[in-house]
This record gives sequence, C-alpha cells and structure tokens, in this order.
Amino acid sequence: MKRSDLQHKARQYINGRWETGVTTGISRNPSDTGEVVAEYARADRSQAERAIRAAADAFASWSHSTPQRRADALDQIGSEILARKDELGLLLAREEGKPLPEAVAEAARAGQIFKFFAGEALRSPGETVASLRPGVQVDVTREPVGVVGLITPWNFPYAIPAWKIAPALAFGNSVVFKPSELVPACGWALAEIISRAALPAGAFNLLMGSGREVGQAIVEHPAVDALSFTGSVPVGERLLQAGAARRARLQLEMGGKNPLVVMADADLERAVECALQGAFFSAGQRCTASSRLIVESSVHDSFVARLRQRMAALKVGHALEPGIEIGPVVDGPQLQRNLDAVQAAREEGAEHVWGGDLLQRASPGHYMSPALFLAQPEHRVARDEIFGPVACVLRADDYEHALQLANDTPFGLCAGICTRSLAHATHFRRHAKVGMTMVNLPTAGVDYHVPFGGRKASSYGPREQGRQAAEFYTVTKTGYMQA
Repeated sequence: MKRSDLQHKARQYINGRWETGVTTGISRNPSDTGEVVAEYARADRSQAERAIRAAADAFASWSHSTPQRRADALDQIGSEILARKDELGLLLAREEGKPLPEAVAEAARAGQIFKFFAGEALRSPGETVASLRPGVQVDVTREPVGVVGLITPWNFPYAIPAWKIAPALAFGNSVVFKPSELVPACGWALAEIISRAALPAGAFNLLMGSGREVGQAIVEHPAVDALSFTGSVPVGERLLQAGAARRARLQLEMGGKNPLVVMADADLERAVECALQGAFFSAGQRCTASSRLIVESSVHDSFVARLRQRMAALKVGHALEPGIEIGPVVDGPQLQRNLDAVQAAREEGAEHVWGGDLLQRASPGHYMSPALFLAQPEHRVARDEIFGPVACVLRADDYEHALQLANDTPFGLCAGICTRSLAHATHFRRHAKVGMTMVNLPTAGVDYHVPFGGRKASSYGPREQGRQAAEFYTVTKTGYMQA
C-alpha cells in the first residue's frame, strides 16, 4: 500500500463494492500538519441507508454460515494484519500521532483480537438443562443479534474497531462500521483487509463521514438491531436516548477520570512510572488514563518532586522520530481544549507543577508538554475528563481518605493503587467503584481476552472484549421440546 495509492483508494465499502462519496475529506499528519495523509470519500445519508439495507440482506446467509467458515475468515484477517503490522503502524503513527512503536504494537493487537475471536467462533455457547417436567428437554442457545452499527473513536483506530468488528462477525452478525473522521485512512486500511476475507456481500460495510449525518443515520435506522459506540459522554448520551427510543440493543463506552492511589508504603519509583505512563503516554488520549493521582500525605512531596523530574525528561516530538515517548495531540481543536483546561486550572487556583505549554518542533504539529497540577477535589482539572496529557495530584490523609477521593467522581472506568499492603490492595479492588482495577500497574493497559468496561457514566450495556463479548453480540433463546 503506497502512500500515493491510499489517497485514491480511501472509499466507502458498501455491499461488497468500493464507492466514492458525495464529498471528499482529508486527514492530516498531526506531527506535520503540512502533510496530507489521505483523501477520503465522505458518505451521505443515502449511502448509509444502502449500507444498512445491504447488511440486513446479508444477515440471513452470514448468520447461518458454519462456525468454521466464520473462524477461517477472522483468522485470515488477523494473519494479514499481523503480517502487515509495520506498514499499518506507520499509517497509524502518521494519521493519529501515536509514536511508531506504540502504533505498530496496536496494529499487532488488532490482529491478535481477530485471531482470538476466530477461536470464539468455534465455541458456540449453549447448554442443555433438565426440565422440571418429565420427558421435556430444555436447550439454552445463543443466536446473532442482526445488523450491528459500530461507531469508533480516533485514539485507537485499529484496536477498538477490531474488538467490535471481530466478535460481531464471529457470532454471525452483519456489520456497518463508521470510523472517526480524524482517522479515515486507518479505518479504510482495516476495511480493505476485511474485504478480502470471503464474506458475503453486505456482511461488512464501511462508511466514512460525519457523525451528524452518517452516524445519525446508523443510530436512527430501524434495521440496525444493535449499536456499539466508543466516544465522548455527550455523544453517548444522545445515542442512548435515540437508541433506547426504538429499543435497539446498546453498548456505550464513554470515558473516565481515573484515579491512581499512591500509598506511603508503595515502591515510589514504581509508582512514579505507573503515574507517568498512565497519565501522559499516548498524549493522555486514553479513556483509561490516570488523570487523578491521589497520594498519601507522608510521601506526597517526594512523589511530586520525582514525577516532575521524570516529566521534564520526557521526549515530545514527531511520531516517527526515534526515541520519542509522547507524540502530538491528534488535532488543533483537541490541542486548544487541552490548553483551555490548563488555563482553567490556573485560574481556579490549582498549583502549577510542570508543563502545559505549546512546543515548537522542526515540523509544524500539535505539540504540548505534559502538564501537572496540585489540585483540590472541587477543581475542574480533578473533575472533568480532558483527554489530553494533563493530570493533577490530590493529597490524601490516609487509605480511607484516598479511597473516598478515588470514588468521588461520576465516572467509573478503572482505578489503580500502588502499595505493598495486601490488605489495602484487596480492599481497594473490592471497594473501588469501577469496572477494572490495577495494583502496582498503570491504569492504562488492558488485555484483549478479558472484559473491558466500567460503571457509572463511563459505560452502559454489556462488557466488551473476551468471551463476555457474546453477551452483547448474541441473544439468548430458550427452547422446550417434548421427548
């Protein structure tokens, strides 16, 4: 896939055919805004409706295909992604700004996810249960939901689509996939690989375009039986209202304001590294980022001093430059939101420790230094999800106070604790009001074979990833039969 070829190939994939759109968009390299990464066709509502109809028509054949056929298709997709991980990683780094080693690792993760669900396609879940009545047999089976609309974000443009598309196809659903307009080339590259997997025409469809037009068409269409969305809270809440109004099955992942608790007995060096990686790597553009660092009083000053020292040594720059630890922010509007959050923290009285400044590099890009503040629980920097390399430190009197601060948020995706105390670690894992906990690890960083998701405002609906993905992508049927 040559760079020059991509600009002519980033088209819609509808009913087994590549199509142009009514308008054309471009994506730019956030490390060098003068570079156009891709030109892509933008779909309109009529194309979205045709893709949905095609998916509905394809469902009958794909849902009744054999598990082996579905497993073979997913395994082929996974193998090609893994074989091309370096090429795909380069594209991701150029379009989203993730440092190249991280980008290649994400591409590999996407391939592994498809291969995992190739195995799950062969494990058709079901059970036979003894009836309360003599001579009656009871079978509990799972069947695919139908047409699934998948709306994905820009921050993990391979991994998140993979962990939605792969289980949807594995369990016999047909798919309408809409990637973020900030990463159309990555969405297209993934679709181009899937297009060669011998799926029935219409079983998988790619739509690139605006959320206001294309995304809304997917959300509102009565033929879309289920919707899986990852993105912002405001958009997720609107999708919830629209989907629930027509009784669509919903799965929403909407963000976090994740705490990392550092106890006095923690290995302080390890705790600093957990905070550094969790809060600032990937430019803080992860829903699992630890943007609230809750530190016990007796080690508070020492922790802050060490973290500041490590932050000052971080290398921020072009995503393709060797040794870069943090790339640019994804685009200009996100950069401005980050800078506005930094300014708001200063105005509210949070104590500035480090960073939050615009950076100039050899190429024009969306660069900023990671920012750290000492804050109070009521400050917006400690309450609002910023989705950038901005974190705050909150002082805790003791473990009970730290736990109270950790849970004092409308979000509930994940929470971490750094401690040598088994008692504190065990208690925290049980009482943190989140969907995932980490002990002596960064809050960002999860495995693909276990459930992913949160509580409260972070998530709605069944969990993503792992074997539990079947809870969303299948429906249970109970059958009775007289022997």
